[in-house]
Amino acid sequence: MPGEIKVVRCGTVPYTEAWELQRRLQERRQHEEIGDVLLLLEHPPVYTRGRRSKPEELPMGEAWYEAQGIEVLDTDRGGLVTYHGPGQLVAYPIVQLRGYGGDVHEYVRGLERTMTAALAEAGVRAGPIEGLTGVWVGTRKIGSIGLHVSRGVTTHGLAINVNNDLQPFEWVVPCGIEGVAMTSLTRELGAEQDLEAFADTLVDAYASVFDREPVAAGGIAA
Repeated sequence: MPGEIKVVRCGTVPYTEAWELQRRLQERRQHEEIGDVLLLLEHPPVYTRGRRSKPEELPMGEAWYEAQGIEVLDTDRGGLVTYHGPGQLVAYPIVQLRGYGGDVHEYVRGLERTMTAALAEAGVRAGPIEGLTGVWVGTRKIGSIGLHVSRGVTTHGLAINVNNDLQPFEWVVPCGIEGVAMTSLTRELGAEQDLEAFADTLVDAYASVFDREPVAAGGIAA
C-alpha cells in the first residue's frame, strides 16, 4: 500500500517565507504531527547560496545583483549557488527519510529519476551526469537539487527550468560549475510550456518513483 504525500500548490512565494514554512512543517513532521508534504511553487528572482558556497560564485558582488532586482540569500541546504525565478518549478518535499529507505544519497538519485521521468513525459530527454548532482539535456543543465536533513526529515528539494529567464544564470557560477550552460523546457521544445500542467507531470513522476499516493490539498496549517 503506497504511503500518502500531501501536495500543496503555493503559487509564487518569497524565498524566505517558503523557507520558514518548510522549517515549521519539518518540525511538525519530526514530531509525527503531520505526514509527508510536497510543496510546489515559484519564487521571485533570488540567488541562494548553499553551505559550501564561495564568494567567487557571485563575481559581480551582491550589490550589483540586487541592483538587477535579484535578492541574494544564504541557506542551509547542500550545494552551491543557484538561481530561482518566475517560470521555474520548485518542489520542496518535507518527508521522513525513514519511509524512503533512510539513505539521503539514494533519495537524491530518486529525485533525479523523478525529474528525468517528468521531462521525458514532456518530450525532453534528460538524465544525470556521473559525479554531478541534478539533471542535464546533453551538456545543458535543466534541473537542480539541494537538500537539508534534520532529525531524518528533509527540507529544500529540486527546481526545474520551465519558462524562466535563463540570463541570471549567466551572471553567476551556477552550482559551482564554471562555464555550465543552462536550459529550460521552453528552450528545448521551442515554445512556452504550461507550468501547472508540468507540475502535474512532476507529481505523477514523484509518486511513481517513490511509490507514493499524492493527495491534493488546498493549503496546510503550519
